[in-house]
Amino acid sequence: MWITVFGATGGIGGHVVRQALDAGHKVTAVVRKSSEFELEHPSLEVVRVAGLDAAEPLREAVDGSAAVISGVGARGRKDGPVASRSTASILAAMETAGVRRFVAVSAAPLGPIPADESFVNRRIVYPAINRFAADVYADLRVMEAAIRASATEWTVVRPPKLTNGQLSGKYRTVVGGTVTRSYSISRADAGHAMLAVLDDPATICQPVGVGY
Repeated sequence: MWITVFGATGGIGGHVVRQALDAGHKVTAVVRKSSEFELEHPSLEVVRVAGLDAAEPLREAVDGSAAVISGVGARGRKDGPVASRSTASILAAMETAGVRRFVAVSAAPLGPIPADESFVNRRIVYPAINRFAADVYADLRVMEAAIRASATEWTVVRPPKLTNGQLSGKYRTVVGGTVTRSYSISRADAGHAMLAVLDDPATICQPVGVGY
């Protein structure tokens, strides 16, 4: 499969690129001109762009791809609406190029709280996170709304706290919901989950909760 990856220099996107290449996929990695990206592979093409604020420069990167994966997101609370602005451009480029399959990373607090969720998550963790990163989650809500309104065959993957742990391939998923009593997942496993949903028709036009 030919996959275009946005956010290829990021924590999740970098894992997606490497795992996709290891799995035998052809990958187009979209990176900013100012970013360092030294990975080389016979099945890897690197497209450098000035930014992700306009659709036209991105069309070449998605043209011909079977799927697009976006690991783009704010690195901190002061980064502004990075996810929603970038995703709007990506979706427009995909529409122009006629590419349908789209997987994007979001966050667990945007999902429903399970009825049997732990007291710690329900009363302490989720409320604290939503207060601390209110702007980040507001940006992700705008992003998710745009994705749902698009003509793509989309999947939004919602991980909890991200860590730098190793790839295990052992995590839980809930299509349309949130993983109960899940407090973290490694960026490597989050990337693994984003690749895994590409071949799962049940995840099309669905959010997917992931976590340990």
